[in-house]
Amino acid sequence: MLRELKRYIQKADVPNCTIHDLRHLHATLLLKYQVNPKVVSERLGHSRVGIIYAHVTFHSHDEASLRLEQSFFNKT
Repeated sequence: MLRELKRYIQKADVPNCTIHDLRHLHATLLLKYQVNPKVVSERLGHSRVGIIYAHVTFHSHDEASLRLEQSFFNKT
């Protein structure tokens, strides 16, 4: 499997990455696009939701706060 991954990486002419890197990317993108953390956790095979990528969820909290603030102060 690792040999196949290396072959695909070379063929795609992208920077080298590991399976762990791809797993992290998968979770990060799902969280970025607001997929429920429970679903992301299940897809990764984690036993509990607490094991997720915090840097993405912190950004999501910032965005949620901004949206709430805009809802209070926008006149539209």
